[in-house]
Amino acid sequence: MELSKSITHKNGRQRKPVLSHSDMGERESMLEVEDDEVALLPNSDRADGRTKSSHGIKGELGNVALLLFLYVLQGIPLGLAGSIPLIMQSKNVSYRDQAYFSFVFWPFSLKLFWAPLVDSLYLQQFGRRKSWLVPTQYLLGLFMLYLSVSVDAMLQTDGQRGPDVITLTAVFFILAFLAATQDIAVDGWALTMLSRENVGYASTCNSVGQTAGYFLGNVLFLALESADFCNKYLRFEPQERGIVTLSDFLFFWGIVFMVSTTLVAILKKENNKQHHTKKKPKEETQSVMETYKHLFSIIKMPTVFTFCVLLLTAKIGFSAADAVTGLKLVEAGVPKEQLALLAVPMVPLQILLPLVISKYTAGPRPLDIFYKAFPFRLLIGLEYALLVWWTPSVRQEEGFPVYYYAVVLLSYAVHQVALYSMYVACMAFHAKVSDPVIGGTYMTLLNTVTNLGGNWPSTLALWLVDPLTFKECQGAPGQTCGSAEEAGLCVREGGTCVTALDGYYVESVVCVLIGLCWWIFFGKKMKRLQEESPSAWHCRVAK
Repeated sequence: MELSKSITHKNGRQRKPVLSHSDMGERESMLEVEDDEVALLPNSDRADGRTKSSHGIKGELGNVALLLFLYVLQGIPLGLAGSIPLIMQSKNVSYRDQAYFSFVFWPFSLKLFWAPLVDSLYLQQFGRRKSWLVPTQYLLGLFMLYLSVSVDAMLQTDGQRGPDVITLTAVFFILAFLAATQDIAVDGWALTMLSRENVGYASTCNSVGQTAGYFLGNVLFLALESADFCNKYLRFEPQERGIVTLSDFLFFWGIVFMVSTTLVAILKKENNKQHHTKKKPKEETQSVMETYKHLFSIIKMPTVFTFCVLLLTAKIGFSAADAVTGLKLVEAGVPKEQLALLAVPMVPLQILLPLVISKYTAGPRPLDIFYKAFPFRLLIGLEYALLVWWTPSVRQEEGFPVYYYAVVLLSYAVHQVALYSMYVACMAFHAKVSDPVIGGTYMTLLNTVTNLGGNWPSTLALWLVDPLTFKECQGAPGQTCGSAEEAGLCVREGGTCVTALDGYYVESVVCVLIGLCWWIFFGKKMKRLQEESPSAWHCRVAK
């Protein structure tokens, strides 16, 4: 249960998960600068060819602040999308509906496929990055304003009719797609907005800004939207609603997007140092077709193809724990805002873990850590199933005791250690094998496959919960609860549908068994990829 991703996810993703932690490597890889590109970044050269003395980051605080703000904006729609599954779960939607909505978290795992278009097609007079950033952010603002007047109707339950999941999925998928496109534009702009010596701050702005935006759109929103949380901690007199509603929140950020985008379009110029240099920065390195040709040539290599297949299947064993556990806790009565707030104490751990684990993955065999952490993460999946089973028995009239939340927090912390061990090991191996000739494209491809390998099993796990759940009708002999119609007939006959076997527990056991089989039969094969020579990973076509 990535609490941050169940609030995803991932998350997705989504991974966020809060962030979903999943996408940081992909975003940082896109900010890597090849040697030939670094030499072309705007610097402090004078027209006479001499170089002015460097003044560090102080002279570029405005650019750093702008980048940070743009990444915060990017995190807002992702955080809002991550809050919808928890809101829908409190309205008793089916897990098949949750599976539909999980497609919202796919765009950030697939953005590699349209990134070459964003990099290559633009209006030179307006600016290479602003050509995409400005219309994308205007569309984000417009969609938020549209949702502010329609989302309540989409989420409203009326008799037998539940939330309009299909429309919600379509609209939030578009929001996530636009946010992913904005991410591509901002990542590319960061390379020229900052000088050569300060370009490393771009990845910091990325991780800090998007995490802050996700926090605002997810954790803060869920807390302020909850009447119970506001009445308990923020009000003197209880009221029926929270301080803000989803409509209010969407309207506010829609206006922020529209106003800030207008200011960026008017006031911020791209490459504003160009007129001080003898040679303009050259950003274009390859055409759209060349990029797609390189991608295809990379995937065709036997070692890369094998590695991609392993990445696409490695996370099947964790899918039930990562995708379903958080929703099951909400179903069992755990307040969604409390579940969201439990992710906050994990932020320092999520910052420190990569630093600690990287010491062990810096050598020639980083996937050894991946292999060792794999069975522990599988066992945590079983522990999560026990946690869900235990939850109803500790629920009290006034809520859940403090020790229960302590157990959830400890479980989440242990899960983070195993998750980050595998994640950092994968990122280290990607950096180790990527062909330096096309390092950015190579790394982003591997990270895309890694993220996709977490998304599709999560969607499938959500989809299968209901078919694997068995219910029986008690109090109405001869009736069954195999479908919604049969369940309605059971209730009309005076009976009640009782869950005899929860599909989540079936999935948890099956996923762990599949994961163990993968670890036994394919884990060592993955480790052996470390023994391949560097030439087995280099793309001959690119050279």
